[in-house]
Amino acid sequence: MKNEEYPPSEDTFFIVENIENEKGNFALDVGSGSGYLTKLLTENFSFVVGTDINFPVLSKQTYKTQNLICCNGSDALNVKFDFIVCNLPYLATDEIIDIATDGGKDGFEIPKKIFDSVNNNLKENGKFVFVTSSLSKYQKLIDYVEKLGMKTRIIAKKKLFFEELILVEAIR
Repeated sequence: MKNEEYPPSEDTFFIVENIENEKGNFALDVGSGSGYLTKLLTENFSFVVGTDINFPVLSKQTYKTQNLICCNGSDALNVKFDFIVCNLPYLATDEIIDIATDGGKDGFEIPKKIFDSVNNNLKENGKFVFVTSSLSKYQKLIDYVEKLGMKTRIIAKKKLFFEELILVEAIR
């Protein structure tokens, strides 16, 4: 597990372009990292929580907010959220070296754990938005979220030099 902060990059800014008008009461940023998305959510939501599995990263966030919790996904929370966002560790890797980016086999192993976790914290009619990549088996991710009882749709795609980012919206 790396301890360095994972600064906002292309995938973070891609998410921002598509969620900056979301509004509501309770929002959750899973895998808060630098805190960029968590901070953005505080502008339009009454109560925002950021979680990250990496405590050194959380303690040194560039974009400081309140309500930061070190845990896997949302396992430590007993709150139902209107809106959950996650910049998934989606890269298909044989082993998990960097938890900020490595998703395990098919880019599915770690995202599945996150999906299982947030499934317990999403309100009825709540929205879960996550980013994935053409480099992972993203349809497998979408199929799994649908098995959890959510309706999905791809809300945006962005071509980069070596991959295409895919933003998925899932509604309970």
